[in-house]
Amino acid sequence: MASSDTHIYRRLLVYSKPYIWRIIIAMVASLGVAGVDVKTAQLVEPFVDKVLSTNDYGLVNLVPMIILALALVKGTSRFIQEYYIKTAGQMVVQDIRNDLYGHSLSLSMGYFSRTSNGHLMSRVLNDVGILQSSAADVLVDFLKETVTLIGLIGLAFYQDWRLASVAFTALPIAILPAAYIGRKIKDNTRRGQSTLGNLTAVLQETFAGIKVIKAFGSEAREVDRFRNENKSFYHFIRKVLKYDSASAPVMEILGYAGVAGVVWYGLHRVLGGAMSKGELMSFVTALAMMYNPVKRLAKVNNTVQKSIGAAARVFEVIDEVPDIQDSDEGIELGRVSGEVVFDRVVFGYGDELVLKDFSVTARPGDVVALVGPSGAGKSTVVGLLARFYDPCDGFIRIDDCDIREVTQKSLKANLAFVDQETFLFNDSIAGNIRYGKPEATDEEVRRAAEQAFADDFIRELPAGYETNIGDRGARLSGGQRQRICIARALLRDAPILILDEATSALDTESEAMVQKALANLMKDRTTFVIAHRLSTVMHADKIVVLNQGLVEQVGTHDELLSSGGLYQRLYQMQFRD
Repeated sequence: MASSDTHIYRRLLVYSKPYIWRIIIAMVASLGVAGVDVKTAQLVEPFVDKVLSTNDYGLVNLVPMIILALALVKGTSRFIQEYYIKTAGQMVVQDIRNDLYGHSLSLSMGYFSRTSNGHLMSRVLNDVGILQSSAADVLVDFLKETVTLIGLIGLAFYQDWRLASVAFTALPIAILPAAYIGRKIKDNTRRGQSTLGNLTAVLQETFAGIKVIKAFGSEAREVDRFRNENKSFYHFIRKVLKYDSASAPVMEILGYAGVAGVVWYGLHRVLGGAMSKGELMSFVTALAMMYNPVKRLAKVNNTVQKSIGAAARVFEVIDEVPDIQDSDEGIELGRVSGEVVFDRVVFGYGDELVLKDFSVTARPGDVVALVGPSGAGKSTVVGLLARFYDPCDGFIRIDDCDIREVTQKSLKANLAFVDQETFLFNDSIAGNIRYGKPEATDEEVRRAAEQAFADDFIRELPAGYETNIGDRGARLSGGQRQRICIARALLRDAPILILDEATSALDTESEAMVQKALANLMKDRTTFVIAHRLSTVMHADKIVVLNQGLVEQVGTHDELLSSGGLYQRLYQMQFRD
Protein backbone atom coordinates (compact mmCIF):
# COMPACT_ATOMS: atom_id res chain seq x y z
CA MET A 1 0.00 0.00 0.00
CA ALA A 2 2.84 2.41 0.91
CA SER A 3 4.55 1.61 -2.39
CA SER A 4 1.29 2.32 -4.25
CA ASP A 5 0.88 5.68 -2.47
CA THR A 6 4.47 6.63 -3.30
CA HIS A 7 3.81 5.82 -6.96
CA ILE A 8 0.75 8.10 -6.93
CA TYR A 9 2.78 10.91 -5.30
CA ARG A 10 5.41 10.59 -8.02
CA ARG A 11 2.80 10.72 -10.79
CA LEU A 12 1.27 13.86 -9.28
CA LEU A 13 4.76 15.41 -9.10
CA VAL A 14 5.24 14.68 -12.81
CA TYR A 15 2.12 16.72 -13.52
CA SER A 16 3.61 19.53 -11.38
CA LYS A 17 6.85 19.82 -13.39
CA PRO A 18 5.55 22.28 -16.03
CA TYR A 19 4.64 24.69 -13.24
CA ILE A 20 7.80 24.34 -11.15
CA TRP A 21 8.59 28.08 -11.30
CA ARG A 22 5.23 28.96 -9.82
CA ILE A 23 5.89 26.51 -6.99
CA ILE A 24 9.40 27.91 -6.41
CA ILE A 25 8.05 31.47 -6.22
CA ALA A 26 5.43 30.29 -3.71
CA MET A 27 8.11 28.53 -1.64
CA VAL A 28 10.24 31.69 -1.52
CA ALA A 29 7.20 33.68 -0.41
CA SER A 30 6.55 31.01 2.25
CA LEU A 31 9.91 31.93 3.78
CA GLY A 32 8.56 35.45 4.25
CA VAL A 33 5.41 34.18 6.00
CA ALA A 34 7.36 31.77 8.21
CA GLY A 35 10.08 34.36 8.90
CA VAL A 36 7.54 36.83 10.28
CA ASP A 37 6.07 34.17 12.62
CA VAL A 38 9.52 33.20 13.86
CA LYS A 39 10.55 36.84 14.30
CA THR A 40 7.33 37.57 16.22
CA ALA A 41 8.11 34.81 18.71
CA GLN A 42 11.73 35.98 18.95
CA LEU A 43 10.75 39.62 19.65
CA VAL A 44 8.71 38.61 22.72
CA GLU A 45 11.93 38.32 24.78
CA PRO A 46 13.19 41.93 24.21
CA PHE A 47 9.61 43.22 24.52
CA VAL A 48 9.29 41.74 28.02
CA ASP A 49 12.87 42.23 29.24
CA LYS A 50 13.74 45.61 27.64
CA VAL A 51 10.42 47.40 27.16
CA LEU A 52 8.09 46.28 29.97
CA SER A 53 10.76 45.75 32.61
CA THR A 54 12.76 48.96 31.93
CA ASN A 55 9.87 51.32 31.02
CA ASP A 56 11.81 52.55 27.95
CA TYR A 57 9.29 54.87 26.18
CA GLY A 58 11.58 55.30 23.19
CA LEU A 59 11.27 51.57 22.45
CA VAL A 60 7.53 51.67 23.20
CA ASN A 61 7.02 54.07 20.29
CA LEU A 62 8.82 51.65 17.97
CA VAL A 63 6.51 48.71 18.78
CA PRO A 64 3.53 49.77 16.55
CA MET A 65 5.88 50.43 13.63
CA ILE A 66 7.49 47.01 14.02
CA ILE A 67 4.07 45.34 14.18
CA LEU A 68 2.89 47.12 11.01
CA ALA A 69 6.13 46.31 9.17
CA LEU A 70 5.84 42.64 10.09
CA ALA A 71 2.16 42.61 9.01
CA LEU A 72 3.06 44.19 5.65
CA VAL A 73 5.81 41.65 4.96
CA LYS A 74 3.61 38.73 5.99
CA GLY A 75 0.56 39.92 4.05
CA THR A 76 2.53 40.50 0.83
CA SER A 77 4.36 37.20 1.15
CA ARG A 78 1.14 35.34 1.84
CA PHE A 79 -0.62 36.82 -1.21
CA ILE A 80 2.27 35.84 -3.52
CA GLN A 81 2.46 32.39 -1.98
CA GLU A 82 -1.25 31.60 -2.18
CA TYR A 83 -1.76 33.01 -5.68
CA TYR A 84 1.12 31.14 -7.28
CA ILE A 85 0.63 27.85 -5.49
CA LYS A 86 -3.15 27.83 -6.02
CA THR A 87 -2.89 28.57 -9.73
CA ALA A 88 -0.22 25.86 -10.05
CA GLY A 89 -2.51 23.39 -8.27
CA GLN A 90 -5.47 24.23 -10.47
CA MET A 91 -3.42 23.86 -13.66
CA VAL A 92 -2.16 20.46 -12.49
CA VAL A 93 -5.73 19.29 -11.90
CA GLN A 94 -6.80 20.75 -15.24
CA ASP A 95 -4.10 18.72 -17.00
CA ILE A 96 -5.17 15.56 -15.16
CA ARG A 97 -8.81 16.10 -16.16
CA ASN A 98 -7.83 16.71 -19.79
CA ASP A 99 -5.69 13.55 -19.86
CA LEU A 100 -8.43 11.52 -18.19
CA TYR A 101 -11.07 12.68 -20.67
CA GLY A 102 -8.78 12.28 -23.68
CA HIS A 103 -7.67 8.81 -22.64
CA SER A 104 -11.21 7.66 -21.89
CA LEU A 105 -12.21 8.55 -25.46
CA SER A 106 -9.28 6.51 -26.79
CA LEU A 107 -10.50 3.37 -25.01
CA SER A 108 -12.14 0.66 -27.07
CA MET A 109 -15.85 -0.12 -27.22
CA GLY A 110 -15.18 -3.20 -25.11
CA TYR A 111 -14.28 -0.97 -22.16
CA PHE A 112 -17.50 1.02 -22.47
CA SER A 113 -19.53 -2.19 -22.63
CA ARG A 114 -17.90 -3.26 -19.34
CA THR A 115 -18.13 0.11 -17.57
CA SER A 116 -21.26 2.14 -16.95
CA ASN A 117 -21.36 5.74 -18.12
CA GLY A 118 -22.22 6.84 -14.59
CA HIS A 119 -19.06 5.33 -13.10
CA LEU A 120 -16.90 6.92 -15.79
CA MET A 121 -18.60 10.29 -15.29
CA SER A 122 -17.97 9.97 -11.55
CA ARG A 123 -14.22 9.59 -12.19
CA VAL A 124 -14.11 12.66 -14.43
CA LEU A 125 -16.32 14.86 -12.26
CA ASN A 126 -16.30 13.66 -8.65
CA ASP A 127 -12.82 12.18 -8.24
CA VAL A 128 -11.09 14.97 -10.15
CA GLY A 129 -13.32 17.38 -8.21
CA ILE A 130 -11.80 16.13 -4.94
CA LEU A 131 -8.34 16.68 -6.37
CA GLN A 132 -9.34 20.16 -7.51
CA SER A 133 -10.83 21.22 -4.18
CA SER A 134 -7.90 19.88 -2.16
CA ALA A 135 -4.94 20.67 -4.43
CA ALA A 136 -4.68 24.36 -3.58
CA ASP A 137 -5.37 23.92 0.15
CA VAL A 138 -2.87 21.09 0.46
CA LEU A 139 -0.10 22.90 -1.36
CA VAL A 140 -0.66 26.24 0.40
CA ASP A 141 -0.99 24.83 3.91
CA PHE A 142 1.80 22.28 3.45
CA LEU A 143 4.30 24.89 2.26
CA LYS A 144 3.35 27.56 4.77
CA GLU A 145 2.99 25.36 7.83
CA THR A 146 6.06 23.24 7.10
CA VAL A 147 8.36 26.25 6.67
CA THR A 148 6.84 27.96 9.72
CA LEU A 149 7.21 24.82 11.84
CA ILE A 150 10.84 24.32 10.84
CA GLY A 151 11.63 27.95 11.68
CA LEU A 152 9.92 27.80 15.07
CA ILE A 153 11.56 24.49 15.97
CA GLY A 154 14.95 25.99 15.10
CA LEU A 155 14.19 29.02 17.28
CA ALA A 156 13.07 26.81 20.19
CA PHE A 157 16.24 24.74 20.17
CA TYR A 158 18.38 27.87 19.71
CA GLN A 159 16.79 29.52 22.76
CA ASP A 160 16.86 26.53 25.11
CA TRP A 161 17.51 22.98 23.94
CA ARG A 162 16.45 21.53 27.30
CA LEU A 163 12.98 23.07 27.16
CA ALA A 164 12.71 22.16 23.48
CA SER A 165 13.44 18.51 24.27
CA VAL A 166 10.65 18.49 26.86
CA ALA A 167 8.25 20.16 24.43
CA PHE A 168 8.85 17.69 21.62
CA THR A 169 8.46 14.56 23.70
CA ALA A 170 4.78 14.41 22.69
CA LEU A 171 5.35 14.88 18.94
CA PRO A 172 6.67 11.37 18.11
CA ILE A 173 3.73 9.90 20.02
CA ALA A 174 1.34 11.95 17.85
CA ILE A 175 2.68 10.42 14.62
CA LEU A 176 1.08 7.01 15.25
CA PRO A 177 -2.56 8.15 15.64
CA ALA A 178 -2.12 10.66 12.79
CA ALA A 179 -0.91 7.90 10.45
CA TYR A 180 -3.74 5.57 11.51
CA ILE A 181 -6.37 8.27 11.02
CA GLY A 182 -4.95 9.20 7.59
CA ARG A 183 -5.04 5.58 6.42
CA LYS A 184 -8.66 5.19 7.48
CA ILE A 185 -9.64 8.41 5.72
CA LYS A 186 -7.97 7.28 2.47
CA ASP A 187 -9.63 3.84 2.49
CA ASN A 188 -13.10 5.17 3.23
CA THR A 189 -12.75 8.01 0.71
CA ARG A 190 -11.91 5.52 -2.03
CA ARG A 191 -14.83 3.27 -1.15
CA GLY A 192 -17.12 6.27 -0.81
CA GLN A 193 -16.13 7.51 -4.28
CA SER A 194 -16.90 4.07 -5.70
CA THR A 195 -20.37 4.25 -4.15
CA LEU A 196 -20.74 7.78 -5.51
CA GLY A 197 -20.12 6.24 -8.94
CA ASN A 198 -23.21 4.06 -8.39
CA LEU A 199 -25.14 7.17 -7.38
CA THR A 200 -24.05 9.00 -10.52
CA ALA A 201 -25.01 5.98 -12.62
CA VAL A 202 -28.53 5.98 -11.15
CA LEU A 203 -28.79 9.71 -11.83
CA GLN A 204 -27.61 9.35 -15.43
CA GLU A 205 -30.02 6.46 -16.08
CA THR A 206 -32.92 8.36 -14.53
CA PHE A 207 -32.58 11.44 -16.71
CA ALA A 208 -31.80 9.41 -19.85
CA GLY A 209 -34.88 7.23 -19.31
CA ILE A 210 -37.23 9.83 -17.86
CA LYS A 211 -39.87 9.15 -20.53
CA VAL A 212 -40.02 5.44 -19.58
CA ILE A 213 -40.16 6.31 -15.87
CA LYS A 214 -43.04 8.72 -16.45
CA ALA A 215 -44.85 6.30 -18.75
CA PHE A 216 -44.79 3.48 -16.17
CA GLY A 217 -45.37 5.77 -13.18
CA SER A 218 -42.30 4.34 -11.43
CA GLU A 219 -41.05 7.60 -9.89
CA ALA A 220 -41.40 6.26 -6.33
CA ARG A 221 -39.35 3.14 -7.16
CA GLU A 222 -36.58 5.26 -8.68
CA VAL A 223 -36.59 7.58 -5.67
CA ASP A 224 -36.16 4.53 -3.38
CA ARG A 225 -33.26 3.29 -5.52
CA PHE A 226 -31.60 6.71 -5.35
CA ARG A 227 -32.14 6.92 -1.58
CA ASN A 228 -30.50 3.52 -1.04
CA GLU A 229 -27.41 4.47 -3.07
CA ASN A 230 -27.28 7.85 -1.32
CA LYS A 231 -27.41 6.10 2.06
CA SER A 232 -24.53 3.81 1.07
CA PHE A 233 -22.49 6.86 0.07
CA TYR A 234 -23.23 8.53 3.43
CA HIS A 235 -22.11 5.35 5.25
CA PHE A 236 -18.54 5.80 3.99
CA ILE A 237 -18.47 9.60 4.14
CA ARG A 238 -19.61 9.46 7.78
CA LYS A 239 -16.48 7.44 8.59
CA VAL A 240 -14.30 9.95 6.75
CA LEU A 241 -15.88 12.77 8.79
CA LYS A 242 -15.44 10.80 12.03
CA TYR A 243 -11.72 10.25 11.55
CA ASP A 244 -11.19 13.75 10.19
CA SER A 245 -12.93 15.24 13.23
CA ALA A 246 -10.81 13.11 15.59
CA SER A 247 -7.44 14.28 14.29
CA ALA A 248 -7.51 17.83 15.71
CA PRO A 249 -8.54 16.83 19.29
CA VAL A 250 -5.86 14.11 19.39
CA MET A 251 -3.17 16.55 18.31
CA GLU A 252 -4.48 19.18 20.75
CA ILE A 253 -4.40 16.86 23.74
CA LEU A 254 -0.85 15.77 22.97
CA GLY A 255 0.13 19.39 22.30
CA TYR A 256 -1.15 20.54 25.68
CA ALA A 257 0.80 17.73 27.30
CA GLY A 258 3.96 19.23 25.81
CA VAL A 259 2.99 22.76 26.89
CA ALA A 260 2.30 21.56 30.44
CA GLY A 261 5.77 20.02 30.65
CA VAL A 262 7.41 23.18 29.31
CA VAL A 263 5.57 25.50 31.72
CA TRP A 264 6.43 23.33 34.72
CA TYR A 265 10.11 22.95 33.80
CA GLY A 266 10.44 26.56 32.59
CA LEU A 267 9.03 28.07 35.77
CA HIS A 268 11.50 26.06 37.80
CA ARG A 269 14.34 27.45 35.65
CA VAL A 270 13.09 31.04 35.95
CA LEU A 271 12.72 30.74 39.74
CA GLY A 272 16.19 29.20 39.88
CA GLY A 273 17.65 32.11 37.87
CA ALA A 274 18.70 29.92 34.91
CA MET A 275 16.63 31.97 32.45
CA SER A 276 14.74 35.28 32.34
CA LYS A 277 11.01 35.84 32.22
CA GLY A 278 11.33 37.20 28.68
CA GLU A 279 13.17 34.08 27.52
CA LEU A 280 10.45 31.86 29.00
CA MET A 281 7.69 33.96 27.44
CA SER A 282 9.45 33.94 24.07
CA PHE A 283 9.82 30.16 24.23
CA VAL A 284 6.19 29.59 25.27
CA THR A 285 5.04 31.91 22.45
CA ALA A 286 7.12 29.98 19.92
CA LEU A 287 5.73 26.72 21.29
CA ALA A 288 2.13 27.96 21.13
CA MET A 289 2.65 29.15 17.57
CA MET A 290 4.30 25.82 16.74
CA TYR A 291 1.37 23.60 17.66
CA ASN A 292 -0.96 25.41 15.27
CA PRO A 293 1.13 24.34 12.23
CA VAL A 294 1.28 20.81 13.66
CA LYS A 295 -2.53 20.64 13.88
CA ARG A 296 -2.92 22.13 10.42
CA LEU A 297 -0.42 19.66 8.98
CA ALA A 298 -2.47 16.84 10.50
CA LYS A 299 -5.48 18.26 8.64
CA VAL A 300 -3.37 18.51 5.50
CA ASN A 301 -2.47 14.83 5.89
CA ASN A 302 -6.16 13.95 6.07
CA THR A 303 -6.83 15.96 2.91
CA VAL A 304 -3.87 14.32 1.19
CA GLN A 305 -5.28 10.89 2.02
CA LYS A 306 -8.62 11.86 0.48
CA SER A 307 -6.78 13.05 -2.61
CA ILE A 308 -4.75 9.84 -2.84
CA GLY A 309 -7.95 7.78 -2.74
CA ALA A 310 -9.46 9.89 -5.53
CA ALA A 311 -6.21 10.02 -7.55
CA ALA A 312 -5.94 6.22 -7.44
CA ARG A 313 -9.37 5.93 -9.10
CA VAL A 314 -8.42 8.55 -11.72
CA PHE A 315 -5.16 6.79 -12.59
CA GLU A 316 -7.00 3.46 -12.88
CA VAL A 317 -8.75 4.86 -15.95
CA ILE A 318 -5.65 6.60 -17.32
CA ASP A 319 -3.74 3.30 -16.98
CA GLU A 320 -6.43 1.32 -18.80
CA VAL A 321 -4.88 -0.04 -22.00
CA PRO A 322 -7.15 0.18 -25.08
CA ASP A 323 -8.13 -3.24 -26.44
CA ILE A 324 -7.75 -1.92 -29.99
CA GLN A 325 -4.45 -0.24 -30.87
CA ASP A 326 -2.64 0.66 -34.06
CA SER A 327 0.33 -1.52 -34.91
CA ASP A 328 3.78 0.11 -34.89
CA GLU A 329 3.87 -0.12 -38.70
CA GLY A 330 0.27 1.01 -39.17
CA ILE A 331 -0.58 1.64 -42.83
CA GLU A 332 -2.31 4.87 -43.82
CA LEU A 333 -5.34 3.75 -45.80
CA GLY A 334 -6.19 6.18 -48.59
CA ARG A 335 -9.67 6.44 -50.11
CA VAL A 336 -10.64 2.85 -50.90
CA SER A 337 -12.70 1.48 -53.77
CA GLY A 338 -14.94 -0.29 -51.25
CA GLU A 339 -14.26 -4.03 -51.56
CA VAL A 340 -14.84 -5.69 -48.18
CA VAL A 341 -14.01 -9.32 -47.38
CA PHE A 342 -14.89 -11.19 -44.18
CA ASP A 343 -12.71 -14.31 -44.23
CA ARG A 344 -13.72 -17.07 -41.73
CA VAL A 345 -14.23 -14.55 -38.93
CA VAL A 346 -14.79 -15.84 -35.40
CA PHE A 347 -15.73 -13.52 -32.53
CA GLY A 348 -17.10 -13.83 -29.04
CA TYR A 349 -17.72 -11.79 -25.88
CA GLY A 350 -15.79 -13.73 -23.29
CA ASP A 351 -16.41 -17.45 -23.73
CA GLU A 352 -19.64 -16.98 -25.69
CA LEU A 353 -19.11 -17.07 -29.46
CA VAL A 354 -21.29 -14.62 -31.39
CA LEU A 355 -19.90 -15.22 -34.90
CA LYS A 356 -18.62 -18.57 -36.12
CA ASP A 357 -16.67 -18.91 -39.37
CA PHE A 358 -18.35 -15.86 -40.92
CA SER A 359 -17.35 -15.31 -44.57
CA VAL A 360 -18.87 -12.72 -46.91
CA THR A 361 -17.50 -10.64 -49.80
CA ALA A 362 -18.87 -7.26 -50.89
CA ARG A 363 -17.71 -5.79 -54.20
CA PRO A 364 -17.37 -2.01 -54.59
CA GLY A 365 -20.85 -0.47 -54.72
CA ASP A 366 -22.63 -3.62 -53.47
CA VAL A 367 -25.52 -3.41 -51.02
CA VAL A 368 -25.17 -6.26 -48.51
CA ALA A 369 -28.10 -6.81 -46.18
CA LEU A 370 -27.71 -8.64 -42.86
CA VAL A 371 -30.94 -10.23 -41.63
CA GLY A 372 -31.85 -12.79 -39.02
CA PRO A 373 -33.38 -13.18 -35.56
CA SER A 374 -32.33 -10.94 -32.66
CA GLY A 375 -28.97 -12.01 -31.26
CA ALA A 376 -27.88 -13.61 -34.52
CA GLY A 377 -24.75 -11.41 -34.72
CA LYS A 378 -25.78 -8.73 -37.23
CA SER A 379 -24.58 -5.71 -35.23
CA THR A 380 -21.41 -7.55 -34.31
CA VAL A 381 -20.50 -7.84 -38.01
CA VAL A 382 -20.57 -4.08 -38.58
CA GLY A 383 -18.88 -3.47 -35.22
CA LEU A 384 -15.98 -5.64 -36.37
CA LEU A 385 -15.85 -3.81 -39.71
CA ALA A 386 -15.54 -0.50 -37.85
CA ARG A 387 -12.93 -2.17 -35.62
CA PHE A 388 -14.79 -1.53 -32.42
CA TYR A 389 -13.51 -5.02 -31.63
CA ASP A 390 -10.96 -7.37 -33.20
CA PRO A 391 -11.96 -10.88 -34.32
CA CYS A 392 -10.74 -13.84 -32.28
CA ASP A 393 -9.85 -15.57 -35.54
CA GLY A 394 -10.04 -14.89 -39.26
CA PHE A 395 -9.52 -11.69 -41.24
CA ILE A 396 -11.41 -8.61 -42.39
CA ARG A 397 -9.94 -6.95 -45.48
CA ILE A 398 -10.74 -3.71 -47.25
CA ASP A 399 -9.19 -3.51 -50.73
CA ASP A 400 -6.91 -6.47 -49.77
CA CYS A 401 -5.66 -4.68 -46.59
CA ASP A 402 -6.18 -6.40 -43.22
CA ILE A 403 -7.89 -3.69 -41.17
CA ARG A 404 -5.70 -4.61 -38.16
CA GLU A 405 -2.68 -3.41 -40.15
CA VAL A 406 -4.07 0.05 -41.00
CA THR A 407 -4.39 3.05 -38.70
CA GLN A 408 -7.75 3.44 -37.02
CA LYS A 409 -8.00 7.06 -38.13
CA SER A 410 -7.58 6.19 -41.82
CA LEU A 411 -10.01 3.26 -41.44
CA LYS A 412 -12.72 5.45 -39.87
CA ALA A 413 -12.20 8.06 -42.62
CA ASN A 414 -13.53 5.47 -45.10
CA LEU A 415 -16.66 4.66 -43.07
CA ALA A 416 -19.94 6.48 -42.50
CA PHE A 417 -22.69 5.43 -40.07
CA VAL A 418 -26.40 5.91 -39.83
CA ASP A 419 -27.58 4.28 -36.64
CA GLN A 420 -31.06 3.49 -35.33
CA GLU A 421 -30.41 5.63 -32.23
CA THR A 422 -30.01 8.81 -34.35
CA PHE A 423 -27.68 10.41 -31.82
CA LEU A 424 -27.43 14.17 -32.26
CA PHE A 425 -25.47 16.66 -30.16
CA ASN A 426 -26.89 19.63 -28.29
CA ASP A 427 -25.73 21.95 -31.06
CA SER A 428 -27.06 23.68 -34.15
CA ILE A 429 -28.33 21.67 -37.12
CA ALA A 430 -25.35 22.86 -39.17
CA GLY A 431 -22.97 21.79 -36.39
CA ASN A 432 -24.50 18.30 -36.31
CA ILE A 433 -24.34 17.84 -40.09
CA ARG A 434 -20.77 19.14 -40.15
CA TYR A 435 -19.69 16.75 -37.33
CA GLY A 436 -18.09 14.22 -39.71
CA LYS A 437 -16.38 16.93 -41.75
CA PRO A 438 -15.64 19.99 -39.57
CA GLU A 439 -14.04 21.94 -42.42
CA ALA A 440 -17.14 21.74 -44.66
CA THR A 441 -18.50 25.02 -46.03
CA ASP A 442 -22.07 26.23 -45.48
CA GLU A 443 -22.84 25.41 -49.12
CA GLU A 444 -21.64 21.81 -48.68
CA VAL A 445 -23.78 21.47 -45.56
CA ARG A 446 -26.85 22.78 -47.39
CA ARG A 447 -26.22 20.47 -50.36
CA ALA A 448 -25.97 17.43 -48.05
CA ALA A 449 -29.22 18.45 -46.37
CA GLU A 450 -30.93 18.74 -49.77
CA GLN A 451 -29.82 15.23 -50.74
CA ALA A 452 -31.14 13.98 -47.40
CA PHE A 453 -34.51 15.72 -48.04
CA ALA A 454 -33.95 17.80 -44.91
CA ASP A 455 -33.44 21.27 -46.39
CA ASP A 456 -37.17 22.10 -46.56
CA PHE A 457 -37.99 21.50 -42.91
CA ILE A 458 -34.68 23.08 -41.77
CA ARG A 459 -35.51 26.34 -43.56
CA GLU A 460 -38.87 26.47 -41.76
CA LEU A 461 -37.18 26.45 -38.33
CA PRO A 462 -36.77 29.80 -36.49
CA ALA A 463 -33.01 30.08 -37.07
CA GLY A 464 -32.73 27.73 -40.03
CA TYR A 465 -29.45 25.83 -40.04
CA GLU A 466 -28.33 27.63 -36.87
CA THR A 467 -31.30 26.34 -34.86
CA ASN A 468 -30.19 24.57 -31.69
CA ILE A 469 -31.93 21.19 -31.56
CA GLY A 470 -31.57 20.48 -27.83
CA ASP A 471 -30.26 17.41 -26.03
CA ARG A 472 -30.19 14.43 -28.43
CA GLY A 473 -32.17 16.47 -30.96
CA ALA A 474 -35.25 16.51 -28.71
CA ARG A 475 -36.84 19.39 -30.66
CA LEU A 476 -37.05 17.35 -33.87
CA SER A 477 -39.29 14.44 -34.87
CA GLY A 478 -37.85 10.95 -35.39
CA GLY A 479 -37.88 11.28 -39.17
CA GLN A 480 -36.25 14.71 -39.03
CA ARG A 481 -33.51 13.43 -36.72
CA GLN A 482 -32.86 10.51 -39.05
CA ARG A 483 -32.56 12.79 -42.09
CA ILE A 484 -30.06 15.00 -40.22
CA CYS A 485 -28.00 11.85 -39.52
CA ILE A 486 -28.20 10.92 -43.22
CA ALA A 487 -27.06 14.43 -44.19
CA ARG A 488 -24.14 14.00 -41.77
CA ALA A 489 -23.15 10.74 -43.49
CA LEU A 490 -23.60 12.29 -46.96
CA LEU A 491 -21.29 15.17 -46.10
CA ARG A 492 -18.64 12.75 -44.85
CA ASP A 493 -18.65 11.16 -48.32
CA ALA A 494 -17.08 7.86 -47.23
CA PRO A 495 -16.90 4.94 -49.70
CA ILE A 496 -18.26 2.39 -47.18
CA LEU A 497 -21.61 2.94 -45.49
CA ILE A 498 -23.13 1.17 -42.48
CA LEU A 499 -26.90 1.40 -41.91
CA ASP A 500 -27.95 -0.13 -38.60
CA GLU A 501 -31.76 -0.43 -38.49
CA ALA A 502 -31.93 3.09 -39.92
CA THR A 503 -35.73 3.11 -40.36
CA SER A 504 -36.85 0.71 -37.64
CA ALA A 505 -38.42 3.35 -35.37
CA LEU A 506 -40.18 5.46 -38.03
CA ASP A 507 -43.79 5.68 -39.12
CA THR A 508 -44.74 4.88 -42.73
CA GLU A 509 -44.68 8.48 -43.98
CA SER A 510 -41.34 9.28 -42.33
CA GLU A 511 -39.88 5.98 -43.53
CA ALA A 512 -40.80 6.76 -47.12
CA MET A 513 -39.00 10.11 -46.92
CA VAL A 514 -35.98 8.58 -45.20
CA GLN A 515 -35.81 5.78 -47.79
CA LYS A 516 -35.49 8.40 -50.52
CA ALA A 517 -32.66 10.04 -48.59
CA LEU A 518 -30.99 6.67 -48.06
CA ALA A 519 -31.17 5.96 -51.78
CA ASN A 520 -29.11 9.11 -52.39
CA LEU A 521 -26.72 8.14 -49.63
CA MET A 522 -26.17 4.56 -50.84
CA LYS A 523 -25.45 5.54 -54.44
CA ASP A 524 -21.98 4.32 -55.55
CA ARG A 525 -21.09 3.21 -52.02
CA THR A 526 -20.48 -0.25 -50.58
CA THR A 527 -23.30 -0.52 -48.07
CA PHE A 528 -23.93 -2.90 -45.18
CA VAL A 529 -27.56 -2.77 -44.07
CA ILE A 530 -28.92 -4.27 -40.86
CA ALA A 531 -32.69 -4.50 -41.00
CA HIS A 532 -35.57 -6.35 -39.38
CA ARG A 533 -38.04 -5.05 -41.99
CA LEU A 534 -37.33 -7.24 -45.00
CA SER A 535 -39.21 -4.78 -47.22
CA THR A 536 -36.25 -2.39 -46.86
CA VAL A 537 -33.65 -4.88 -48.18
CA MET A 538 -35.55 -6.64 -50.98
CA HIS A 539 -33.42 -4.89 -53.62
CA ALA A 540 -30.05 -5.61 -51.97
CA ASP A 541 -27.36 -7.17 -54.17
CA LYS A 542 -26.70 -9.77 -51.50
CA ILE A 543 -28.74 -10.80 -48.47
CA VAL A 544 -26.86 -12.67 -45.72
CA VAL A 545 -29.10 -14.64 -43.37
CA LEU A 546 -27.53 -15.11 -39.93
CA ASN A 547 -28.71 -17.49 -37.25
CA GLN A 548 -26.87 -18.06 -33.95
CA GLY A 549 -23.64 -16.65 -35.38
CA LEU A 550 -23.62 -18.80 -38.50
CA VAL A 551 -24.27 -17.81 -42.11
CA GLU A 552 -27.33 -19.88 -42.92
CA GLN A 553 -28.15 -18.47 -46.38
CA VAL A 554 -26.71 -16.00 -48.92
CA GLY A 555 -28.41 -14.73 -52.08
CA THR A 556 -30.80 -12.20 -53.60
CA HIS A 557 -34.34 -11.75 -52.36
CA ASP A 558 -35.85 -13.87 -55.16
CA GLU A 559 -33.22 -16.61 -54.79
CA LEU A 560 -33.76 -16.90 -51.05
CA LEU A 561 -37.55 -16.95 -51.35
CA SER A 562 -37.42 -19.74 -53.93
CA SER A 563 -34.93 -21.83 -51.95
CA GLY A 564 -37.00 -21.90 -48.75
CA GLY A 565 -35.33 -21.93 -45.34
CA LEU A 566 -35.08 -19.27 -42.63
CA TYR A 567 -35.39 -16.23 -44.94
CA GLN A 568 -38.63 -17.53 -46.42
CA ARG A 569 -40.03 -18.15 -42.92
CA LEU A 570 -39.04 -14.62 -41.79
CA TYR A 571 -40.60 -13.16 -44.93
CA GLN A 572 -43.84 -15.08 -44.45
CA MET A 573 -44.05 -14.02 -40.80
CA GLN A 574 -43.78 -10.35 -41.76
CA PHE A 575 -46.07 -10.41 -44.82
CA ARG A 576 -48.61 -13.12 -44.00
CA ASP A 577 -51.39 -10.55 -43.51
